[in-house]
Amino acid sequence: MPDDIVLRLDRATAEDLYAALYEVGEHIAAGAPITRPTTEEVGRLGSLLQDLGHALGRRCSPYCEHL
Repeated sequence: MPDDIVLRLDRATAEDLYAALYEVGEHIAAGAPITRPTTEEVGRLGSLLQDLGHALGRRCSPYCEHL
């Protein structure tokens, strides 16, 4: 499909994404606390969000040179 966006994730990033989405869902559903991610998880998820933003045509900052 021409509008599909495909990102490849390493296992650690995929696990981090799953955990973050699961915890947010649990927080919304039951008011459970969201666990603070580790520095490594934050780095991987930050890179994923940057890649996804670029795939959507967004710039990560006014000075973004990635696009």
